[in-house]
Amino acid sequence: MQNKNAMTFFRHFIVAFVILTLVLIPTRVLFASVSQIEVFSGEENLMKEMPALVDENSLFFDAFKDQQRVNMLLVGANQGMTDTLILASYDMKNQHVDLISIPRDTYYPRPGHNGAAAKKINAIYNSDKMLGTATAVSELLMGMPIHYYAMVDYQGVGTIVDAMGGVPMTIPFHMTYNDPYDDPPLHIDLAEGYQVLNGKQAIQFLRYRHGYPEGDIGRVKAQQEFMKSAFKQMLSLSLPNIAVTITQNVDSDITLGMATKLATKAIGLTGENISTYMLPGVPETIDSASYWISNQAQTEAMLTEILSVNAPSEGSSAE
Repeated sequence: MQNKNAMTFFRHFIVAFVILTLVLIPTRVLFASVSQIEVFSGEENLMKEMPALVDENSLFFDAFKDQQRVNMLLVGANQGMTDTLILASYDMKNQHVDLISIPRDTYYPRPGHNGAAAKKINAIYNSDKMLGTATAVSELLMGMPIHYYAMVDYQGVGTIVDAMGGVPMTIPFHMTYNDPYDDPPLHIDLAEGYQVLNGKQAIQFLRYRHGYPEGDIGRVKAQQEFMKSAFKQMLSLSLPNIAVTITQNVDSDITLGMATKLATKAIGLTGENISTYMLPGVPETIDSASYWISNQAQTEAMLTEILSVNAPSEGSSAE
């Protein structure tokens, strides 16, 4: 019985990693401290470096400092840019995870970065690394703290997907695309219909972006469905070697103390405990470049729903 309980704990420890990651996990504790022993060797510890961005008069101040909620930035990297950004907020008390996707083309101008591509949020990592990327995401989400981060490149995603036996997905249409000039060359060919994606196919699915009617927003939604399916798949796993694969392919600053806490809490999670969102906004062309322009009022409404706080009365301000 003791061995069975240990295996159950270990499985949920890994589930916590997958669900709180993009295929994979976490960013920094703004209001609380935990063990500083690292599970992964992250490039920096956001817990120490990232500034507190929340105004004490903010509608969300009390909700943001709630120690029962852990927020983690999940980053999919490709060629020095963040191809995927998802803020995973885990409500440990109510056993619920909210995933907020930040479109890669989100408009985020910075002093000294004047090119069209440099004004997109996915370009920040190339110059300002994880700290700059996390700060930008926090600002777009009205100062929402980011406690830990996890970054994985596409090759790492493929390796992990193979280790977990693939990810079941229903491909909405025949996905085909070729870019021989990409590095490495990109070749996508996924048949329409249900299938279990292996690592190579998962990379193709996650990178595909040219055929969705909604453009990159359609790709964001597809990635969210992939994460949900990956989480459900992980719930059925019992092979501990997946843990080794994850730690070898993920860069994160999650601490041993927090990882253990998440693993314990995550035992109550199921595939129905996940809600997905996207940073509210509209597509817009500025100087011939396409961007996603965030909407602050709609973002406030989204966070009000996620954090279950009382919306400000008419005529009042959250600032």
